[in-house]
Amino acid sequence: MTSQKEKLGLIAGNGKFPVLVLDAAHAQGYEVVVAAIKEEAFPEVETRGAASVHWLSLGELSRLIEIFKQQGVTRAVMAGQVRHKQIFSAIRPDWRLAKLLLSLTTRNTDALLGAVAKVLADEGITLESSTWLLEPLLVKPGVRTRRAPTEQELKNIDYGRTVARQLGQHDIGQTVVIAEAACVAVEAMEGTDATIQRAGEIMRSLHGDASTLSRALTVVKIAKPNQDMRFDVPVIGLKTIEVMQAAGASCLALDAEKCLLLDGERIIEAADAAGIAVLADATVGDRGGTL
Repeated sequence: MTSQKEKLGLIAGNGKFPVLVLDAAHAQGYEVVVAAIKEEAFPEVETRGAASVHWLSLGELSRLIEIFKQQGVTRAVMAGQVRHKQIFSAIRPDWRLAKLLLSLTTRNTDALLGAVAKVLADEGITLESSTWLLEPLLVKPGVRTRRAPTEQELKNIDYGRTVARQLGQHDIGQTVVIAEAACVAVEAMEGTDATIQRAGEIMRSLHGDASTLSRALTVVKIAKPNQDMRFDVPVIGLKTIEVMQAAGASCLALDAEKCLLLDGERIIEAADAAGIAVLADATVGDRGGTL
C-alpha cells in the first residue's frame, strides 16, 4: 500500500476513464490532484474525493505545470478522451503550448501529447501509463463472448487489422469498419462511435446495391504500432456496443491487453445480449488458441 501522503496528478478528459483512475488511485492509497479539462471532463470528477480539483482549459499548459508543482505532484496520469477536433480547432494555447505547437513537424495526437509529456518530464513530472492502475480492465486474449466470430467475420478481422495498422502508423485513427473484406469506414478525428455510426449510414444508403455486400459490419479497433500507453489508449464502453447494434455491426475485434473495457464484464454481457462476437487478438493471424 502506498503512503497516504504520496500525491498523484490526474489530467482528466471526458468519459468514465478518469473516474475509474481516480477510484483506483484512492484504493491504492494515493491522494489525487485532478487537473480537469473544461472542454472535456465530466462534473463527476468533483464528487470522487480528490484532494483537489482544478478546472483549466485545454491550452493552459503553463497553468497545468504550476498546479502540479504547487501541489507537490511528481507523477501524473492522463486519462479520458480529448477529442482530436478539440485539440486542433477549439484549443487556445498559452505561450508555452504555442511554442510547443510551432515546434511540431507533424500535427497529430501522438506528436502533440508526446511533446506535452516531454515538457512535463523536463519540469520534473513523470507521465505514467494511463492503464497503470486499471490493468484488470485490459481485455484478455481470446473470444470474450458466447458466440465466436464466423468464418466471414474472421476474414473481415484479418483484412481490417491490415488496414488499421497502416492507418495507425500515421496516427490517423484506431478503428476501421469492414463488410465482406471491403473497407466501409475509417476513423479520423471523429472518434470510434461516430465512425461506426457513419458505417451504418453508408450501408443503409446502398439500398438495392446492398444485396452485393453483406450489411453485417465488423468493427476492428487496434492499438497503434508502438502504442504509447501514456495517452490515447484504445477504450470501449457500453455505448460502443449500443452504437454497433444500431449500425448493424455483428463483430468487434480488439488488441488483447491493449484496450480498456471501461464497463468491465458488462460490455461482454451487452455484446452477448446483442448477438455481437468479441475477439481479442495479440497479432494478425494469432487468435490465442481459445477459439
